[in-house]
Amino acid sequence: MGRIHICVKRTFIFICVLIGIISTLLLAITLFGHGHFHQSEEIEILPGIVVLYVLEAATLVLSIFGVYGARKEKKWTVVLFSVGMSLASLYLFVECVNGYQSKHEMEELTREEHLAMMPLSGANQTDLEGLYNMQTNLKCCGLVQGYQDWGTDIPLSCLCSDEDSTDFKCVAPGNNTRFVIHYPNSDMSEDDDHKGLMDEHMLVYKEPCLPILISFMGYAISLMIGTLAALNALWDVGVALAITILCQMRRKVDVPPVIFTSQPPEYRELCDTAESV
Repeated sequence: MGRIHICVKRTFIFICVLIGIISTLLLAITLFGHGHFHQSEEIEILPGIVVLYVLEAATLVLSIFGVYGARKEKKWTVVLFSVGMSLASLYLFVECVNGYQSKHEMEELTREEHLAMMPLSGANQTDLEGLYNMQTNLKCCGLVQGYQDWGTDIPLSCLCSDEDSTDFKCVAPGNNTRFVIHYPNSDMSEDDDHKGLMDEHMLVYKEPCLPILISFMGYAISLMIGTLAALNALWDVGVALAITILCQMRRKVDVPPVIFTSQPPEYRELCDTAESV
């Protein structure tokens, strides 16, 4: 039983250290993300960041309590670890379920928000800059019907270079089309001096951006849910080991009583009798 106890204790300490390392990394990522979004003035994400701060800091502190309780065999610290991690695991499980259920809703909301920009020729400047960046990063053009969503004025971000033509689907948009050169965060106006007729050899990206964006979003949500589920499983293992250690701490070991006597043992007396005979 002593060997099993040591094995469980070492495994529990390893799990606690691993939880502490992961919590520290997540806390650092949250701090970096908070600074980024604070500079971008995206205030609506702050409540979610506060929840992350509390959850990550709590699991970090609980992991320290777990290591201390296992090494010093302090019941109250192990109990605190098991209760706290159980609550955190339950909260994380609920968030995974909610994230899975809201995946389809988030995809539909994104679809509706982008379709509301149609026709793209009448979109506002903020939406246009977002579309230009999306087309450049995702190597796509338009939202639903490709370059045709732009009408006769195709933005420069749809241009397919010679290097991209080997890795992405590129097509010739046809005659009577032209590029609208756009410089983000610039005061340069988009008049006829900054528009040029498109050469017949120029190619644009064939794939529309909205299906690619929805696919990437679904993949990101699935990856996030899978990561949270794996983290939840790690926390559950830690709780199970903590309960096992508590059970071993409470278990009484039966030690046979030791009786001391001043009389010599009987076998010595038998030996003495044999020698006298």
